[in-house]
Amino acid sequence: MIEKLFEGLIWNSRFIVLLAVIFGLLGAIILFVVASMDIWGVAVYTFNTIITHAHPENFHEDIVSNIIGAVDLYLIAVVMFIFSFGLYELFISDIDQAEGKNGSKLLAIHSLDELKDKIAKVIVMVLVVNFFQRVIHTNFTTPLEMLYFAGSITALAVGLYFLGKVGK
Repeated sequence: MIEKLFEGLIWNSRFIVLLAVIFGLLGAIILFVVASMDIWGVAVYTFNTIITHAHPENFHEDIVSNIIGAVDLYLIAVVMFIFSFGLYELFISDIDQAEGKNGSKLLAIHSLDELKDKIAKVIVMVLVVNFFQRVIHTNFTTPLEMLYFAGSITALAVGLYFLGKVGK
């Protein structure tokens, strides 16, 4: 009887994962809102600049950098969603709405390794986007710096190529 009680307690302790699921979803929603506000801010800045005919020196760079920053936040929000859905499916229950004909295979998680792989791919994309955001503001003054830049783009392309080959 003690064994049965203890095993029930251990099994039901998995519901603590609901905290990570709820707060992960909350974090994703917050990131989506913040990224959308950033895009809205860029739109307002762009239209104000166009209407007033005041073109700052780094106008295009600022717009592209801010939009890329918002894309970065959207991708991190996607990581949080995948993480939350995956934890729920692994520890609590399958999501019935995801199983039907309107369901998405993207959020179907059947193992911890599958969750890790999906999150890792999105994190790599976050890093790629972050890399491009930083490159926009970099000034290359020597040929060696340009060579490093070309090498980093090559390494990124090779990494993305092999990332696409994973699981195929």
